[in-house]
Amino acid sequence: MGDDASLIDSLLSRLSTVFKIRDLGTPSFFLGIETLHTDTGLMLSQRRYMGDLLTRAGMSDCKPLATPAAISQPVTASAEPHDNPTQYRRLVGALQYLTITRPDLSYAVNRLCQFMHSPTTDHWALLKRVLRYIKGTLDYGLRLQASPSTEIHAFSDSDWAGCQVDRKSTSGYAVYLGSNLISWLSRKQRTMARSSTEAEYKALCWSQKR
Repeated sequence: MGDDASLIDSLLSRLSTVFKIRDLGTPSFFLGIETLHTDTGLMLSQRRYMGDLLTRAGMSDCKPLATPAAISQPVTASAEPHDNPTQYRRLVGALQYLTITRPDLSYAVNRLCQFMHSPTTDHWALLKRVLRYIKGTLDYGLRLQASPSTEIHAFSDSDWAGCQVDRKSTSGYAVYLGSNLISWLSRKQRTMARSSTEAEYKALCWSQKR
């Protein structure tokens, strides 16, 4: 993709001397990701995938919510086990693929992934909340546009002892190339931080390694 046709043709020509390739033209739909052209660039959307996910969960007509997670709601491992853990794992696995174009889901989906081995009814309620948020944000996607700058900026953050089960912290980072978001992640730290400062330093070091 680019705005210089001669440069694109030159690149394709060079690639064809090494690999067997075929130019499929303007990108439109690939592996569940749709490429939409906007006035300022492109938007990568998984709207069709989100619709299929809601249908699979039986929540096509659910009431939408404005946020994917209630941060103040504690999540423990002592609640009643969910009666269909296989369904929980399948839906959470599908949500992981959705984070390719939905960085706003990274934190909530990572939290759901932490309970794949033994989901409870509380975890199922958290999953349904994420799906209700998706219902109201079907038009969301990842925007890519021409940027006057090619500088890389990274941002990181961390809570401290946010997990009620093991008191470990959760880190997150976002990396921008110019004005475009190119990398992001949310994940629980492997070891327990003894202070909020230590948790922040771990998050910063972790983002730099990525």
